[in-house]
Amino acid sequence: MELQATPIYAALLGILMIVLTVRVIMLRSSLDISLGDGGNPALLERVRRHGNFAEYVPLALILIALVELGGLALVWVHILGGILVVSRVIQPFGLRADVTSTPLRIIGNSASFAVIMAASLILLFQNFV
Repeated sequence: MELQATPIYAALLGILMIVLTVRVIMLRSSLDISLGDGGNPALLERVRRHGNFAEYVPLALILIALVELGGLALVWVHILGGILVVSRVIQPFGLRADVTSTPLRIIGNSASFAVIMAASLILLFQNFV
């Protein structure tokens, strides 16, 4: 079986990763901070937005690809991928150094977790039932 849907979401998320990365690089450059956040809250936010993305998206994409290869109907693969993309677009807007929790952060993280959990459960079902 060939991947038909997952590459679309991988490409979109790859573009988002570059955007998040460039935002960190630009602020680091303007502040002349090579490593860490230098105690700058704005840089800390950007670094964590990038880091949060890097922590969750690779596993989610791998799981989505595996369930697609396992024969999950494309409509469900698109639903998982679409939710992941939307969640990762909105999550950075909710991740702030001055506020513990915001609605966008909660929705973004919860939706990402839901995709990972759903794909994990589907994968278990595909392989053990």
